[in-house]
Amino acid sequence: MGNGNQTKASGFILLGFSTKTGNQGVLFPLFLSIYLLTVLGNLMIILLIRSDTRLLHTPMYFFLSHLSLADLGFASTTVPKALENLLSHTKTITYWGCLTQMYFFVAFGITDSFLLASMAYDRYVAICHPLHYSTLMGHKRCLLLVMGSWLLAHLHSLAHTLLMVRLSFCASREIPHFFCDVQPLLRLSCSSTQPNELLAFTEGSLVIMGPFLFIVVSYALILVAILKVPSAAGKRKAFSTCGSHLGAVSLFYGTVIAVYIRPSSSYCIAKDQVVAVLYTMVTPMLNPFIYSLRNEDVMGAMRRGIKRLRK
Repeated sequence: MGNGNQTKASGFILLGFSTKTGNQGVLFPLFLSIYLLTVLGNLMIILLIRSDTRLLHTPMYFFLSHLSLADLGFASTTVPKALENLLSHTKTITYWGCLTQMYFFVAFGITDSFLLASMAYDRYVAICHPLHYSTLMGHKRCLLLVMGSWLLAHLHSLAHTLLMVRLSFCASREIPHFFCDVQPLLRLSCSSTQPNELLAFTEGSLVIMGPFLFIVVSYALILVAILKVPSAAGKRKAFSTCGSHLGAVSLFYGTVIAVYIRPSSSYCIAKDQVVAVLYTMVTPMLNPFIYSLRNEDVMGAMRRGIKRLRK
């Protein structure tokens, strides 16, 4: 217990990516550039949608504005501290700072998962039930889906954090990662982590795999509906409305499932750090480009915004 109290007083050490100065000199400008692009890209999407009435009242873009907000929070929870530690010799983080970082990391990540599922539902209704779209995807339902995504994510994260607070950390203060994630923290504990493991594997699987399976089923039904469209032009138009979302889904779930949907005994530090860079830095950076570069609605809103600024 004394060692556990000592950890709470002195905090943890985030070992990060490498102890070699040369590597840190390369990683810092790279990660800083990625983070700046993430902030600028997601802020641009949020401001464009919020300032354009047409986009704001379209369910897909209403969800996208919240996805960009979640991505912005997701990256900002981990990357600034990682950048600080690349320049620091101590690399410390306080006990409560570590738990706070873990809380928001989990909350923003799960919010992303639920929002991507909500966007898949929107595409399913638009393509499979177009005549009922305005009824099924009214503003009230969209608002409930968004509020539910944020609320469930924070409740799940709160459960993780409360279970983590009960643990004692008396073996080591060194976390072999660049942020405070659930599994690296559990490996440092000298208390029984069975309740934490159970929550991570059961409820964690539900909040990640549940939305993912929902998206897979939605797109299977969408594919069946598209194949019934007689014209090739109609098929291309239907596919084009789903392409951006499928790209975001592949990036997010491909990396997250590789890390979290498995027993903790198979945890590998080096591999998971590389994958963690993809979903904490690269995915939030790429999402704004995925949704904007080939999206006529977003590009149109950008042109209208530029015209307003010139007046």
